[in-house]
Amino acid sequence: MPLFSRKPRKNLVRFFFATDIHGSERTFRKFVNAGKFYDVSVLVMGGDITGKLLIPIIEEGSGHYRATLQDRIEHFETEAELQHLLDRIGTLGFYAHIMEEDEFKVMQGDRAAVDALFRDLARQRLEVWVDLVETRLAGTGIKCYVTGGNDDDPDVLEVIRREGTQSLFNCEGQVVHLDDGHTMISVGYSTPTPWKTPREVSDEELGIKIEDMVAQVQDLGRCIFNFHDPPVDSTLDTCPMLDWNTDPPQQISKAGQVVLHGAGSTSVRCAIETHQPMLSLHGHIHESRGVATIGRTVCINPGSEYGEGVLRGCVLTFADGNVEGYQMTRG
Repeated sequence: MPLFSRKPRKNLVRFFFATDIHGSERTFRKFVNAGKFYDVSVLVMGGDITGKLLIPIIEEGSGHYRATLQDRIEHFETEAELQHLLDRIGTLGFYAHIMEEDEFKVMQGDRAAVDALFRDLARQRLEVWVDLVETRLAGTGIKCYVTGGNDDDPDVLEVIRREGTQSLFNCEGQVVHLDDGHTMISVGYSTPTPWKTPREVSDEELGIKIEDMVAQVQDLGRCIFNFHDPPVDSTLDTCPMLDWNTDPPQQISKAGQVVLHGAGSTSVRCAIETHQPMLSLHGHIHESRGVATIGRTVCINPGSEYGEGVLRGCVLTFADGNVEGYQMTRG
């Protein structure tokens, strides 16, 4: 019998998670590059991948343009200035469409046409992103899993379900096998918000969707929950309380102080408490970056600063059903 024995080496999985980039070109490119930068084998994008606004750029003739950006009317007189504007809009996560004055006036009175153009531009950007992932990650062995969030239109999300991809995969509604023993399930819907986003359901309906996915997992102790909505009252869901009766919704204050509350999901918290997965990943509440523990489950919301072109994320390592370490990132 040997005096010394070596413990079997754990097969560590290194994993990078980010969420809520809302169409930001710069932030998404940083996300794709994070695979090599952080030396991980798995990238996960946790939802709200499409942008929020469409910015019309009015062509005024003689190479001149104008646009209203962040409540300011700006004028542009050269192609270089126009390109700089387009880059700014892309970083902010917005979409741009150059049009003549007559087209702009017609579209102002046609909400359906505006919505259709918005979806077309969102799909076009997402198609470019899928191509980018396929090119950048080709031959690296890095897998990129993407789910939609509550802000993502179902029609636009069809883009990430493209067949034949080698590096980017839709993970919503799937049991993803990350290695021989660990799995991940993803649910991108959220409970109702004041903004009536495309993929909102009641908390009860969200719980049903979660349990339908949980039923497909053989070993929940080695499972990752990738749920866009955070668990209620977990510190990962703390945000200002809003008055839903105003347009746009306004923050509620008392004695001169903004009232904060937990805006997360009761059904998400119940699922974590009941099933105790290894890890639970969340987003949705951009300002509530943090780590919490519910029972044995490590719960993470990396937060979001997409409008500044900043990628917030978290690098994690796990093995044998345990989170071995994590590091919040910003860059």
